[in-house]
Amino acid sequence: MTRDAAIARAEAYFDSGSFRTDLTRRVGMPTESQNPDRRQVLLDYIETEIRPTFEALGFTCRTLTETGWPFLFAERIEDRERPTVLGYGHGDVIRGLDDAWDDGLSPWRMTERDGRWYGRGVADNKGQHTVNIGAIQAVLETRGKLGFNAKYLIEMGEERISPGLRELAVTHRELFRADVLIASDGPRLTAERPTIFLGSRGAVSFDVLIDARKGGHHSGNWGGLLSDPAIQLAHALASITGPSGEIRIPEWCPKEIPDNVRHVLADCVPEDGDGDAKIDPNWGEPGLTPAEKLFAWSSFAILAFEAGNPKTPVGAIPPRAWARCQLRFVVGVDVKDILPALRRHFDSHGFPQVQIAQAGDEIFYATRLDPKHPWVGWAVDSISRTTGKTPAILPNLGASLPNDTFSETLDLPTIWVPHSYPGCSQHAPNEHLPLSIAREGLALMAGLYWDLGEPGVPVGRQTI
Repeated sequence: MTRDAAIARAEAYFDSGSFRTDLTRRVGMPTESQNPDRRQVLLDYIETEIRPTFEALGFTCRTLTETGWPFLFAERIEDRERPTVLGYGHGDVIRGLDDAWDDGLSPWRMTERDGRWYGRGVADNKGQHTVNIGAIQAVLETRGKLGFNAKYLIEMGEERISPGLRELAVTHRELFRADVLIASDGPRLTAERPTIFLGSRGAVSFDVLIDARKGGHHSGNWGGLLSDPAIQLAHALASITGPSGEIRIPEWCPKEIPDNVRHVLADCVPEDGDGDAKIDPNWGEPGLTPAEKLFAWSSFAILAFEAGNPKTPVGAIPPRAWARCQLRFVVGVDVKDILPALRRHFDSHGFPQVQIAQAGDEIFYATRLDPKHPWVGWAVDSISRTTGKTPAILPNLGASLPNDTFSETLDLPTIWVPHSYPGCSQHAPNEHLPLSIAREGLALMAGLYWDLGEPGVPVGRQTI
């Protein structure tokens, strides 16, 4: 009954093919939360797949649906004097985009190719919570108990910006009470380097548009007489950033990067991705390192732009132009002032005709745990002991997660240990997970869960 034995058992779960069998079954369930026809599949994933898995490990489970979206809550309470750890994952996936995958690949059939598993959800997030559940099982089978209290929440709407999650946390605050969140989602800094991140950038999507008139008009007969909404909107959008992407709306960026954030990012160097995903050193805020641009600053993107009839252009001045935009922002940016600041910017730059509308009601809020928090050092020590590698510490993920539910609503320190990498093609065709990351993830999580049952866990526990 040793730590090494628990890690070896987790690795054996992988080497025996059992991990692959479990993940293959889960990938085969098309849990597209953005597809209204998949509602029953979302429920089935909880009731027929994940609930029996947790119950076999001695967890008590309940399905929570009062917010309109299904959640599974599982808990195993062993000793009220021991720490309580809340885990999290999501079983829903982005749309499969079935026809866009490479020949021989399918989003709903896990396929191994060149040391990678392909399939929708292998990285985001079925593979990641399958790693964590497998590591919990390894500790239980080795020690006979966990040595701590475990709670786990699986949601089925994260790809729709987690509708109902915050409300659920308020309603069930006592049920979710814990000492720390330890969860897995998102990518490592690089494929080879274990990583922990402590929060996430926020995200808000919004539409900007100009409705000039009811219909198009001949570009020869009216060109030079009628305003062109596409040209106007292009200029309005161009005023938001400089030609290299540096944001020109001060309210959208933090006033400064805290010293403790700069310190941990000095050890983090993002790498080029596969294919044509190459870092452009001349893009973004001048004077910042690539890591600071990605993890400590805000970024603006135009996700889509439309005017006229793009598929069959005609010689007419379009009556309307529209763009979907997105701002990723960090702690220090006032989310309530993002769109008002854009309105002031457009008005002051001569674009009062541009309309602004938030795209949907949900917003991801920016969060960040202090890198000097005791749980951070504890997690780094545990992972280093297992892997022989020094993990990268990211103050927050470059992307967005519903971390504010845990850090703000539930007032928990948040430690995320990702089991993917930046080139995994999540949200795109050919999503994949390197086998090496899955196997190492099982080992380091088994070591981490083992250490939670040992002396030396950070103090300041809450009561259950």
